[in-house]
Amino acid sequence: MGLSGAKPGPFARTPNQEVQSRLGLIFTTFLQVKSASKVLRLFNNQGLLIPRKNRFGDVVWKNPSVSVILDILKNPAYAGAFVYGRTKTVRSGPPPGRPIQKKLPMDQWRIRVNDKYPSYISWQTYEKIQAMLKDNYAQYDRNKSRGVPRPGSALVHGIVYCGECGHKMVVQYKTGTRYICNYLRQQHGSSVCQYIPADPVDKKVVEAFFAALSPVEIDIYTRAMEQKKQADEKVNHAHAQQVDRLRYEVALAKRQYMQVDPENRLVASELEKRWEDALRQLKRAEESLAQSTLAPVIPLKITAEIKEAFTQIGRKLPDIWNTGALSHEQKKALLRCLIDKVIIHRARRDLVHTRIVWRGGATSSFDISIPVNSLAELPRLQQMEQRIVELSRQGKPDEDIAKKLSAEGFRSPMSHHLLPSTVKGIRLKHGIMQKRSQSHPRRIADYLTVPQIAQGLDISRHWIYDRIHSGVINATRDTKTGLYLFPHKPHTLEQFKKLKAGLINTLGC
Repeated sequence: MGLSGAKPGPFARTPNQEVQSRLGLIFTTFLQVKSASKVLRLFNNQGLLIPRKNRFGDVVWKNPSVSVILDILKNPAYAGAFVYGRTKTVRSGPPPGRPIQKKLPMDQWRIRVNDKYPSYISWQTYEKIQAMLKDNYAQYDRNKSRGVPRPGSALVHGIVYCGECGHKMVVQYKTGTRYICNYLRQQHGSSVCQYIPADPVDKKVVEAFFAALSPVEIDIYTRAMEQKKQADEKVNHAHAQQVDRLRYEVALAKRQYMQVDPENRLVASELEKRWEDALRQLKRAEESLAQSTLAPVIPLKITAEIKEAFTQIGRKLPDIWNTGALSHEQKKALLRCLIDKVIIHRARRDLVHTRIVWRGGATSSFDISIPVNSLAELPRLQQMEQRIVELSRQGKPDEDIAKKLSAEGFRSPMSHHLLPSTVKGIRLKHGIMQKRSQSHPRRIADYLTVPQIAQGLDISRHWIYDRIHSGVINATRDTKTGLYLFPHKPHTLEQFKKLKAGLINTLGC
């Protein structure tokens, strides 16, 4: 296949096996380390070059860079696809504006024909790589440090990222524990990207962490070690190919120098310089091959005893977790042994999409229900209300209705399941009474009850109860009836109207 950066034209796999091997190594290394910068670091540490084509179409070997590696990873031709229309021209600034090329998302490419060329990777692998690159895109330098585990109660603080903009989130303890993405506000003065309650996220992440402590994960680790061994063998093979190529170039430079006429000093001097340069490159490559920093991978022998030990850890750690024996710092350190980062995105007011990226590169995705402040913020409120009314009119008790609808996925605002009190409130709102005594407000001679005042003034009875409990309305319960009673006089209603309008600050019986 042609190299990234080649002139337009049909792609054909190059017969140069070193080029084929080096391009394949870029893809396999990225899939292993998940980052273009880490691929660059490995190539630099090992002294490996990357093949490119010059303007004449000849292969030249150059030092790697992130931009070159990204060009190769993003080129669909290496996945065997012919693509047209990956960019469009837009103009920046006021008319006429300067034309610039804007890259389009994959689903907006004008033409794509798969299996057009011999490929280095499958199209499914190409899509996986693009998703990984997109996930890495918004990780700025300030977000690369996980930070040390701190004593706060937020367990994934330092490794939690915003699924909306990609920046690292911070923790706020002021009004309950919350994860907040405020980077854009700090940098550009915009509003907070998103804030999410920390407790439900931490709870779900800890459950996933406990589930990961199983013999199945040990088997995954064994396979990972085998993959690493194969990757190391490919790197060593790349070293050997590089040495073979440089030995050929040294021999070629020597032959060219020996064949030149000694009297032609200008040509002889240049050929001698090329020969010496080739010798220096060969020496560096041979030293790099001889002193390879890759340590041999020794496969881990997983015995029945080791598997049983990990099983016992997975059983006992949840019991120890909530006993107070572990500090917040210790819990965070344990989580970071397996978890690289947690990405959270508020999909709805009451729902958070969560993705855990494990240290081995695997991911786990799930949804988390979070508390909201009122029934109105629940997305399925209307459907839940209809079901409650339907079942209440059939004579079902509130507890049975709550249990049944919880199984159907309904919930109360501040709970993960539907509470009987929520069922009762909605039932009474629709005037569905379970007892005859509930069919009308209680009436006490010469007195007004809270429901009577609320009905007479068209205000919420909860508004009245709230001010009684806060002391704004000075009232005590009647010992016989257990109700709050107010004199049945016009003056009483006038006082309530003034309190509602803010004309007075307190009200006495």
